[in-house]
Amino acid sequence: MKLSIIIPVYNERATIQEVIARVRAVELGGVEKEIIVIDDGSVDGTGDILGDFVGQEVIVHSFASNLGKGAALRKGIEIATGDLVLIQDADLEYDPQDYPALLEPILKGRAQVVYGSRFRGRIEGMQVANWIGNRVFAFLANVLYGAGITDEATAYKVFRAEVIKGLRIRARRFEFCPEVTAKLSKRGYQIHEVPIHYQGRSSEEGKKIRWRDGLVAIWTLFKYRFVD
Repeated sequence: MKLSIIIPVYNERATIQEVIARVRAVELGGVEKEIIVIDDGSVDGTGDILGDFVGQEVIVHSFASNLGKGAALRKGIEIATGDLVLIQDADLEYDPQDYPALLEPILKGRAQVVYGSRFRGRIEGMQVANWIGNRVFAFLANVLYGAGITDEATAYKVFRAEVIKGLRIRARRFEFCPEVTAKLSKRGYQIHEVPIHYQGRSSEEGKKIRWRDGLVAIWTLFKYRFVD
């Protein structure tokens, strides 16, 4: 069994080295890891750091300009050769030590899609506006699609490869999450949640999502309810 771990990164010089180290260090039993980093046109020296990992069991693909997180994830999914695909942010908000819990439902045949729920686990440092927005996204996913989840916008999403590769994803930025949730639900996939730990960071510390992205996420959930 092989797990493809996709790490989209944009201007994360301060954290990318530690994130890769943590991903490489986590023990997954007999599951092989394929680490894929998509540099989304970073201009802060992130690319120089990633160059040190080439040839060290890390696949690095770089965009010439910033195309957006959704575009980076789409490229990572295209490249992935694993049986399973997991999304890992390039900051330190999510802990790779949660991987075993995320993989267990799929490995035991109980699920094809797993989301790591911050609201079922432990949250530290999430700003109030983000807390409210995340609750709204989950509420809309449940009302519009019957998703039955508590955390639609979580970065920790794991899929059987054939499931995520079977979706035609158009997202270019942060609307990746609501588009994937909508399309999975419309195709009848049940999303299984497990608790995770989350350590939030502020915009001053490098968090990039903004209130406009929240509006786009809401629009995306509504749009795909009525459009395939």
